[in-house]
Amino acid sequence: MKISIRTEQPEDRTDIRRINEAAFGGREEAQIVDMLRESCSDLLSLVAIAEDRTVGHILFSPVTIEGVELHPEGMGLAPMAVLPACQGRGVGSRLVRAGLERLQKASVPFVVVLGHPNYYPRFGFLPASRYGIRCQWAGVPDSAFMIHVFEETTLKGVLGIARYRDEFERGM
Repeated sequence: MKISIRTEQPEDRTDIRRINEAAFGGREEAQIVDMLRESCSDLLSLVAIAEDRTVGHILFSPVTIEGVELHPEGMGLAPMAVLPACQGRGVGSRLVRAGLERLQKASVPFVVVLGHPNYYPRFGFLPASRYGIRCQWAGVPDSAFMIHVFEETTLKGVLGIARYRDEFERGM
C-alpha cells in the first residue's frame, strides 16, 4: 500500500473524526482532537493518505514538564489512529516518523507519549522515568509513559511531571 503523509487540511476534519472513533471504539479521542484544534494554535496534525483516502491521523500538542524551577516545553504525541482495516501495514509507523522528523527540524526538544511499550521504542522512545519525568495521571505503568529526546540539554537537571493540555482532561 502506497502511503503519503501530509499536514491536516480543513477538509480532513470529518475523516479524522471517523478514523479516531473507529480506531479507539469511542468518541473521546476525536473530541480531544476537536477541542485542541479549536483552542491551540501550536499543534502538528498529520494525515496518512492511501489510495486517495485518509486512513490515519496523528496529533502532537504542547506539553510542559513541571519541575522545581524549570518548565521545559515539548510536545505530546496523542492520539495516533489508523483505520482498523489498514492497521498492521506501516501507516502508524509512517505517521510517527514523519511527525518526529518535523518536530526535530522545528527544534522541539522532546516528545512524550503514553502508549504501548512494545511499539514506541522502535522510534527512539525510552521510559520517561530515565529522565526523572512522570506522567500527570496516576497509575500509568512506567513502561507505558515514554519520551523521545532531541535536545538533551533541555532536560538536564529537570525532574517533574509532564503536563498535557487541559483538553485531555475535559475530553475523558
